[in-house]
Amino acid sequence: MGWFLSLVVYAIIWWTTLFAVLPIGIRPDAQGDPEAGGWRGAPTQPRILQKVIITTIVSAILWLGVYVLIESDWISFRDPWLAIPD
Repeated sequence: MGWFLSLVVYAIIWWTTLFAVLPIGIRPDAQGDPEAGGWRGAPTQPRILQKVIITTIVSAILWLGVYVLIESDWISFRDPWLAIPD
């Protein structure tokens, strides 16, 4: 797998993981004050930096698994599907 394909796969995994991590630990503001910039349902403490760091770590682990799977001989488009040696 080349560096460009690796980067694209990592970006796809990162964004997918981000959308899975974003709702974790969210507590919406029940009252909300529209004049102060807050709305009902908006998170009180979104902790975006923490979620970006968690997303990056989880994505790196998932990408490593995908990289090992692609570079191994288990899945090949030239041989039968799931070419596990006998």
